[in-house]
Amino acid sequence: MKKTILASALGLAALGAHAQSSVTLYGIVDTGIGYQSSSAALGSNSGGRSAVKMVQGIWAGSRFGLKGSEDLGGGTRAIFQLEEGYNSATGAQSTSNLMFSRAAWVGVANQNYGTLTAGRQYAPYYTLLSPYSPTTWLTGAYGAHPGDIDSMDTIYRINNSLVYTSPNIAGLTVSGMYALGGVAGATGAGQTWSVAAQYLHGPAGIAVGFERLSNAANGGGAWSANSTAYSNGEPGVSGLTNGFQTAQTQQRLAVTAGYQFTPQWDISVAYSNVQYISGINSAFRGTQIWNTGGAVLHYKPITTLDLAAGFSYTRATLSNGIQSAASYAQYNLSQYYTLSKRTGLYFVEAYQRAGGQTLGTGGAGNIINATADIGDGQNSAPSSSRSQVAGAVGIVHRF
Repeated sequence: MKKTILASALGLAALGAHAQSSVTLYGIVDTGIGYQSSSAALGSNSGGRSAVKMVQGIWAGSRFGLKGSEDLGGGTRAIFQLEEGYNSATGAQSTSNLMFSRAAWVGVANQNYGTLTAGRQYAPYYTLLSPYSPTTWLTGAYGAHPGDIDSMDTIYRINNSLVYTSPNIAGLTVSGMYALGGVAGATGAGQTWSVAAQYLHGPAGIAVGFERLSNAANGGGAWSANSTAYSNGEPGVSGLTNGFQTAQTQQRLAVTAGYQFTPQWDISVAYSNVQYISGINSAFRGTQIWNTGGAVLHYKPITTLDLAAGFSYTRATLSNGIQSAASYAQYNLSQYYTLSKRTGLYFVEAYQRAGGQTLGTGGAGNIINATADIGDGQNSAPSSSRSQVAGAVGIVHRF
């Protein structure tokens, strides 16, 4: 009898310990076929050709990961997340030489005091702005603002970062981040910092965010690997920023907002101001600024179908001898059909028209016609002309 009671007690204790902690394996597989009307090398004004190719991670980036928590008592939990991105068309890592390129952090969370995490993670600028980002319904690859100039897609992840996020208090959430560059003798070199706030009230919501990313290379130049916003290269290189990628600092200020008219209709809007600030070793001079405004209308006619349409307009300032400021007008459509709780089919279409001038490869002295660069899926091979048409069809499964 004593042995039976002891065994039962041990079993209950083990069950209790199990209930207090959990680890979840999860993932997404997203693969499709894509088209773009012109594909060329960065900085090219000729030679673009149409391309039909297998694409992946369009609706939701292909990934697998582990996340978990442990109850520490008193309303406090230890939490962690490890997440790796991969190319579902080839099996390759999404970012070479990084085992957990999408997330690698650990921290503590308390329902009354908020959450503190440390590691590789998103900046508050992204996490609190994202509910009303154009990428929510239009995707990042085709629906992010031109070239993802304002980093509202998920490609910006910050190394060596500490993030604090408050609990939701009467609809208000605030968050702050600081990432340590770790450069000997230069505490601020390569650092990143960000602050953001989000307020939700009934069917309406608004968020404002700021981030400043520093190049660890003294005075600018090629983006240093010691920069906390580094992932095998400088983030955000595109047809818009190609001539300015030797900046000492990238800075972004943005506001997003949304309103749900009915369970079937909602709208979101966004505005951003992006600055690339030069250093003494940058290939351009002064500060280059891009201002972007956009809106997305989402409609759900039936429970299994989501439709969205969006427009955005980006305009650059004059600098470095440019006489006609670059501009980019982008139009987007998307359709998502739910096959089951975990599986869906998607279709996305986009058109962009560029105008004015920008800097080409090498920076100052190489003034070229601005070329179209839809979303961020075409950043490594934008159009060589003013216009670009792109689209994709695919299937996404979550597990």
